[in-house]
Amino acid sequence: MRKLTYGFSVSLDGYINDREGNIDWTDPDDELHQFHNDRYRDIEISLHGRRLYELMAEYWPHVPTDAPPIEREFSGLWTEKPKVVFSRTLTEVQWNSTLVSENAVEEVRKLKADGDGLMEVGGASLAAALLPHGLIDEYQVFLLPIVLGGGTPFLPALDKRIRLSLAETRHFNTAVMLRYLVD
Repeated sequence: MRKLTYGFSVSLDGYINDREGNIDWTDPDDELHQFHNDRYRDIEISLHGRRLYELMAEYWPHVPTDAPPIEREFSGLWTEKPKVVFSRTLTEVQWNSTLVSENAVEEVRKLKADGDGLMEVGGASLAAALLPHGLIDEYQVFLLPIVLGGGTPFLPALDKRIRLSLAETRHFNTAVMLRYLVD
């Protein structure tokens, strides 16, 4: 069965973006960017909610040729990686993406059962829909030294606890990664 990871850059107070939806405070330095590139290489399928897909599709397929090599590398990785985009409003997707407009929970169950590689979920709303159904196996929190005071929370309110075990910590110049496995 495929393993599903949910990870994001997160403010100290638990938000993935600020009140206006900005993520400009999450720009990784080269060390962290390379870590993300290497991690993304290992992912078999990337699951995107609509907002994250639109944000990524706005930039990564169009990285200029004079951009830093690390960005050009991720551009190639992102455009080539198989992606499943969950949206009820989009009518088409590009860059090796498949659009799913119905029942994200059932689709993710099928994707998990259909292989034994790694998948990631991107987008807080999509992750929030999957969390109560026990579909996320691992959490990767990239904790950044900023307090936003509001925005989109990394985790939604839940009806019951999810027990986790700390599997790894890693210190970067601009963030601390906390990797948790679901018990």
